[in-house]
Amino acid sequence: MARGSDDERELAALEIRLKTMLPELYQDRCDDVRPVSMGSAGLKFGADGKVAWNQMWASFCDLAMAGGPPHKGTLLEPASQAEIDADPDGYDRVVHEICRGVRMVTELPVQPSPVPGWVRVGCLSESMASWLMRAIVMENVSARTSGATLDLPAGPHYRLEKEIKNVVTVIAKTSHYLLAHMSRPQQKKVAALFETMAIDMPLIVPALLDDDVMNDRVRGLADRMAEAVVRETELRASPHRCVGWLGVECPTVAVAIWMMRALVASNVISRREGTVLCVPVNPVSDADGSVVGRRLASVQRLTPTLASK
Repeated sequence: MARGSDDERELAALEIRLKTMLPELYQDRCDDVRPVSMGSAGLKFGADGKVAWNQMWASFCDLAMAGGPPHKGTLLEPASQAEIDADPDGYDRVVHEICRGVRMVTELPVQPSPVPGWVRVGCLSESMASWLMRAIVMENVSARTSGATLDLPAGPHYRLEKEIKNVVTVIAKTSHYLLAHMSRPQQKKVAALFETMAIDMPLIVPALLDDDVMNDRVRGLADRMAEAVVRETELRASPHRCVGWLGVECPTVAVAIWMMRALVASNVISRREGTVLCVPVNPVSDADGSVVGRRLASVQRLTPTLASK
């Protein structure tokens, strides 16, 4: 059968998955979404002198999942154990404020995660946690899941008006689009899609960096994946590196957006920093990087068709 027919079927299946993942608000207007920021809302304070997180936003920028601007230009990462040990009181203050803010904007249970560097949000379902994780990482804020819980990053160096606000904003934004713009039947379709994809194309996420040995394994795998990208695609690896991620240079922002969204719809957690597409490096779930490599090559092959729409 002709390669063109195969590509058309593959593209159609990908677009169905992506449309299923998107809130209904976007399903017929994604072509109108532009990666332009609305600007940042200022902090508002209540009578008690604390930030009134639940009074700060009347509207939000479009989701990065739908092609809107990511909330941050670069990835916000959790603190390391060494950073936490150096300032435990500062870390406790940050975690307390993030938990307070998340609770105010989502009304979900939240507490310090048993894993240092994170706060843990209790979601209404496993599929809710999975959807939020995908959407939040695309906003360039670290996130991870375990069952129906979602972990968001924290660190003693986080500032109220910067990193703490970043974390509270992305959970407010993504949970708003999920709960206010996605009906229950749509949410059930998302859950069914995630179950199907888990069988057909297991999810690949960035490796958890918990010791020097793992960090070295991740860096070594990233180097090998970078060589494969140059060898097997029309793309090139970015010289900028973030541990747990491999950057791939795209010719335009539009191409980076399309490839990011297509990869997430292919169960590869992805994000972008400008024209750099960031794909996960994980020596545990993708020991030689071949899974990410194959899905990246497939998406890259389809990108001209996607970008021309």
